[in-house]
Amino acid sequence: MAIVKKQQVKVVAINKFIDDVYTIDLQSLSKPFKYEPGQFLHLALDKYDPSNAWPESRCFSMQSNPSEENIRITYAVKGDFTKKMAEALHLNTELWIKLPFGDLFTQQHHVENTVFIAGGTGITPFLSLFTSSSFSAYNNACLYAGFRNKELNLYHDEIAKAKQINPSFQANYIYQNEKGIIDIAKILDKSNAGSTFFISGPPIMIKQFKKYLLEHGVSESLVKTDEWE
Repeated sequence: MAIVKKQQVKVVAINKFIDDVYTIDLQSLSKPFKYEPGQFLHLALDKYDPSNAWPESRCFSMQSNPSEENIRITYAVKGDFTKKMAEALHLNTELWIKLPFGDLFTQQHHVENTVFIAGGTGITPFLSLFTSSSFSAYNNACLYAGFRNKELNLYHDEIAKAKQINPSFQANYIYQNEKGIIDIAKILDKSNAGSTFFISGPPIMIKQFKKYLLEHGVSESLVKTDEWE
């Protein structure tokens, strides 16, 4: 199990997109980051004092891969904490994180015909794998990523890199304003028997999709979900 460390970081890049979606890059002010694809961190906005308890924080998936110097995360403003983030974080803002957490891709799973299903910013933990050299081991992996519209699909560069690392990788985008929501029944119908399914996105989507897969004969050991909220 990875040792969780508290690290002070600095915001070195920040971009705001439509619908209050932000991407930020964090640079370590001490030792290099150590984590695995698919893991997540806790981010605190209040100053951390080692003599006191860890302050209020929220979980965010690492979008970057472990070989990158900085950590990238993407978040949408949906509650008080993320609203405060949008107001408080600027270039050179210093804050504290602790990491790594999670075992999404270190769990035993098949790398043949693997299916990745993402809703919105739920794609981010997948990107940390897709842009890692370790993704070359996956054969005929397939992504189904759902967004409300094309403008919210901010990840074309990472997907292009993934296809360079793994030419057998296929990416499918489902835009709600054009084709409706992701259809888990169609995905299962197109999938191979014995495929591992990874699901990440809104909690209700994860719950419904997992329930559908289990009710239609997929072994629970083949359904992996990113549920840390």
